[in-house]
Amino acid sequence: MTVAITKTLNKRALFRDLGYAPHPGQAEIHNSQALRRVVACGVRWGKSLCAAMEALAAAMEPKPRSIGWVCGPTYDLCDKIFREIVVVVAQHLRHRIVSLKDNEKRLILRNMGGGLSEIRGKSADNPVSLLGEGLDWLIVDECARLKPTIWQGFLTQRLIDRKGWALLISTPKGKGWFFDLFRRGQGNDPDYSSWNSPSWQNPFLDREMIEQERTRLPERVFKQEFGGEFLEGSGQVFRNVRECATGEFQEAKLDEFYFGGLDLAKVEDYTVLTIMNRNREVVFLDRFHRIDWQLQIHRIKAAMDRYHTAAVLVDSTGAGEPVFESMQYAGCCVRPYPLTQKTKAALVDNLALLFEQKLLTLPRFEHCPDLIDELEAFEFSISENGNIKSGAPSGIHDDTVISLGLAVWNLSPTRCIIPSVR
Repeated sequence: MTVAITKTLNKRALFRDLGYAPHPGQAEIHNSQALRRVVACGVRWGKSLCAAMEALAAAMEPKPRSIGWVCGPTYDLCDKIFREIVVVVAQHLRHRIVSLKDNEKRLILRNMGGGLSEIRGKSADNPVSLLGEGLDWLIVDECARLKPTIWQGFLTQRLIDRKGWALLISTPKGKGWFFDLFRRGQGNDPDYSSWNSPSWQNPFLDREMIEQERTRLPERVFKQEFGGEFLEGSGQVFRNVRECATGEFQEAKLDEFYFGGLDLAKVEDYTVLTIMNRNREVVFLDRFHRIDWQLQIHRIKAAMDRYHTAAVLVDSTGAGEPVFESMQYAGCCVRPYPLTQKTKAALVDNLALLFEQKLLTLPRFEHCPDLIDELEAFEFSISENGNIKSGAPSGIHDDTVISLGLAVWNLSPTRCIIPSVR
């Protein structure tokens, strides 16, 4: 069963009056009458703008009353589309604003039939707030990063009594519940339609600039984030981890030089020291926590001395700064690496590329399970401005990942250069 989303509203004329000219891919979505529309496309394809304009078309539909939600995994993500709606309304439909409460993410407009249309921004990080009234329409952003229980247990029920429609948009991330809905839209269910497009099918983007990103990113990152592809395990930053875990821990050799990375514990985290040789073989790893700092320094120095006074790059952020200074005073061959969001991204990118090219050798899983587990659990996402954000999922540490990242950075030809913290 399909239903018409519009009645007497001329959506095309409305978009023209709002100064919005959808590209062909966006136009297909606007023209669809499916109750469930699933859009899985690359970053900057225009998903958010398309959703914002569809929400405004629904709000302008002549009805005595209507209500719709813009929902995201967090307030920041739901605010992205809600803010786009507010900006367009302020520019073109200011005379139709009845009420705008930005702190509540609530906008009430006078629609083209003289009735009231309400648009609310909702965050899924507080599921209880998703209970309540029935909806005429629902937009869900970054669906692939939403827990399936949110869609199944809190959102779908809101659409039943009003026979509401839903537009679900996201960049793919693995093959979870969002992929299942996408496949349903490719099948014979008349209530579902789905679309999948890479970023470069947005004609307003510079294809050459996108191709430049291909050279900077690991293949799977590019395929998912720009190609819009559903990939198995695609949330993982590091490929080929198990393929690289074929080595053994090694004792120091007389004619070998060694390099290390040290991630210092923060509250409940672990201190991790990783040492590798010039062939990028991890020869030593020590992971411990809840030990007095002075004892930690003695333990770390003993390992460094064992590997011919290995040169070690140290996370010197926050509490790490005085520890770094104490290590210098103790005679350790250490250099500081101020760990910020920017410099951490540089470490992760460098490490991911080395795994991509299989230029690292890790000890086998049974020798360092924590390292393998943390590497395989490490995830990435790309923000709306194109920046990669990465880290361990909730409840999982990333100390061994950072320690390894510091070690391979220390070993790189540009190891004397530390990224700017500005």
